[in-house]
Amino acid sequence: MMKQDQLNYERIAKAIEYIRLNFKKQPSLEEIAEVVSLSPFHFQRLFTEWAGTSPKKFLQYISIAYARKLLKETEASLFDVAYETGLSGNSRLHELFINIEGMTPAEFKNGGKDLHIRYSFVTSPFGPLLLASTEKGVCYMAFYDNQENELLKLKSTFPQANYLEGFDKIQANALLIFQKDWTKLDQIKLHLKGTSFQLKVWESLLKIPMGKLSTYGSIAQSISVPNASRAVGTAIGSNPVAFLIPCHRVIQSSGNLGGYMWGLNRKSAIIGWEASITDPLNLISENHS
Repeated sequence: MMKQDQLNYERIAKAIEYIRLNFKKQPSLEEIAEVVSLSPFHFQRLFTEWAGTSPKKFLQYISIAYARKLLKETEASLFDVAYETGLSGNSRLHELFINIEGMTPAEFKNGGKDLHIRYSFVTSPFGPLLLASTEKGVCYMAFYDNQENELLKLKSTFPQANYLEGFDKIQANALLIFQKDWTKLDQIKLHLKGTSFQLKVWESLLKIPMGKLSTYGSIAQSISVPNASRAVGTAIGSNPVAFLIPCHRVIQSSGNLGGYMWGLNRKSAIIGWEASITDPLNLISENHS
């Protein structure tokens, strides 16, 4: 069994290297499978099991990383970027960015030039928050220790967006999350961008009941990628809206708290606060243990 595992690992490592070195050719599933001497069906299943994503999606991630670099660092046109990335044209590039980034390549290139973001500094039971919203919903929510640094972090997300300090109804509704009467939580609207994998992970987090905990492995199981705990952890760490998407409810299978972007002391305090409100004697969700 160990020999088979080692062989499988070597095959997937070889496939990943092949995709990384040949992404400009946009190799097909059949081409990559042939490199590691497997049938396309078997390779697809094995790659997904070991890498936590499909070969096609992995190729897309490699491609878009290169396209992002070109758009950021050069004056290349969208057609030139599509060509350099090995895509057949602007429509393929557009589709790639919509599927992975949640925005068009033009929107990415202009850094959110036409986006209007209103932000405010507010208080919460767990420390000060920077809260930001567009006309569609909350796009950013983060605990902070340094107000100026956190604002710079927000603005680096879309450097060309129009920013205006101010508090609006969207933000006010978001703060309902800290009240003990959660009857109006359906009024909270989010405006997020993320990869399809990130969105799947974030959606799974929203299903963890308040006062309960889950594990990285359980989240991976719930989205049908049981061997992708590390990728799940990365997606959780990319959560742009503290508390609204409850990444604080995910801990390690050993019982350790694991990581938290806004500090383990804060994570522990939030977990304790939620448990005290709901069921202090049963912190582990039967559905996510």
